[in-house]
Amino acid sequence: VPDGPTLKPGARDERVPVLRLRLAATGDLDLAAATDSPEFDSELEAAVRRFQGRHNLGVDGAVGKSTLEALQVPAERRIDQIRVNLERARWMLRDLPPWFVLVDVAGFDAAVFRDGRPVWQARVQVGRPYRRTPIFRAAISYLVLNPTWTVPPVILGNDVLPAVRKNPAYLVSKGLRVIDHQGREVDPAGIDWNRTTGRSFPYLLRQDPSPANSLGQIKFMFPNEHDVYLHDTPSKELFARDERAFSSGCIRVERPFELAEILLDDPEDWSREKIRAAVGSGETRTVKLSRPVPILIYYWTAQGMPDGGVQFQTDIYGRDAAVLKALDGEFKFRKKPLTRNLGF
Repeated sequence: VPDGPTLKPGARDERVPVLRLRLAATGDLDLAAATDSPEFDSELEAAVRRFQGRHNLGVDGAVGKSTLEALQVPAERRIDQIRVNLERARWMLRDLPPWFVLVDVAGFDAAVFRDGRPVWQARVQVGRPYRRTPIFRAAISYLVLNPTWTVPPVILGNDVLPAVRKNPAYLVSKGLRVIDHQGREVDPAGIDWNRTTGRSFPYLLRQDPSPANSLGQIKFMFPNEHDVYLHDTPSKELFARDERAFSSGCIRVERPFELAEILLDDPEDWSREKIRAAVGSGETRTVKLSRPVPILIYYWTAQGMPDGGVQFQTDIYGRDAAVLKALDGEFKFRKKPLTRNLGF
């Protein structure tokens, strides 16, 4: 489809017949509608919406920059995407438990599955491309209501210290307290912020529980070597974005109280109302699950849809190329697993 300004429903444009043929080729538009008409009619709009839905794009019925880029991807590359994700499925989707949480990093999505069927689904925010959310399996074992947040060393060095040097009031604005390793508060005015680094900083920066806490009002813990977990967020407006790579590696989850109720699976003691009441108390509280729930944090750039089609997603971390190279390469045995080099 030739480049040009955004094509919108109701427009007349010489590129429209080409758009019709393109969408008919992938079954988004009925072949009989692939006419020479330059009119962007309602039937074509519905086809564009179908295409956008299959490519995890904003569904608005207009052919703007992102939709046009997706239309230009050749079939051979889509086939390669399918191959790559079949390989990922071979690594991960075996011995699945009857009940688990699946986070699709590339799809910005989380779901709870029971007996092979999704029973809950929500949007998520994941790590920025330079702070990628890792891919692994673990088990959620407990929740923390009204969590505190201790600034990790990487965020301290890369984000917080530069901000404090620019604006001495930054700590107050973010509700961050300086404490020593015995939990005693330290006056930030006595610290030479220009000399300290993320590694040499002798104290901790801690954010007390509140709705404005960076972790929100609840976090879901599954101990792992990456120090990654699911949590609520005060930045709820970001869930409305089509691409949601905003975090420093952890996974911000939409509607966390619903997820907590499902995982606790205790309607008598932990209904959603009782969870909200416990959060409303302001007290930090750890709640163990009656049994750990497996969680799969994964990365799909192509996946099957209920109607038998395939949904394609943006390779936000650029991980597909390494997997494809390995698939196309010469077969050989390796002493060490290749999965980490593939972004696994």
